[in-house]
Amino acid sequence: MGEWVSAGHCILITGPTGVGKSWLACALAQYACRRGHSALYQRVPRLPEELRIRHGSGAFGKWLLQLAKTDVVVLNDWGMGAIDSMTRSDLLEVVDDRAGRKATIITSQLPIEYWHAWIGDATIADAMLDRLMQHHHRITLTGDSLRPRKAQSVQGGEAGIAAPIVVGAQG
Repeated sequence: MGEWVSAGHCILITGPTGVGKSWLACALAQYACRRGHSALYQRVPRLPEELRIRHGSGAFGKWLLQLAKTDVVVLNDWGMGAIDSMTRSDLLEVVDDRAGRKATIITSQLPIEYWHAWIGDATIADAMLDRLMQHHHRITLTGDSLRPRKAQSVQGGEAGIAAPIVVGAQG
């Protein structure tokens, strides 16, 4: 079951808000850690500011080397907001350093067919998606949000929450 880590595959997890994408990504990373692999979690919406700080302090190169050596990197909330040209280029460096060598898990509400447009630059998008899609497993989650909600008074009852359904995986 853990061959995806040693083979350097990508796991692409998509679905609506609250269905368990981040939970599943973290569970897979924890699974890898329990088998002796290293893992790092990164929220993509926070990436632009963190990259600016790393570039400004001169730590970007060291961070990039650390990521290249990390067995599993989780990029959570991919496509949540616009990315600028510097972030786009830096993200390509991260993806390029890992492609086919180290495992990457990406979670996104944005369906994969819209990632090219989200990346924004056709040349960089082509390069990035080519690397991500080389050896990947796709998981699409569906269902209602699993996040706790305040009890809603519907004739004295509470709103039910459905579990996510894994629609498919491909490799």
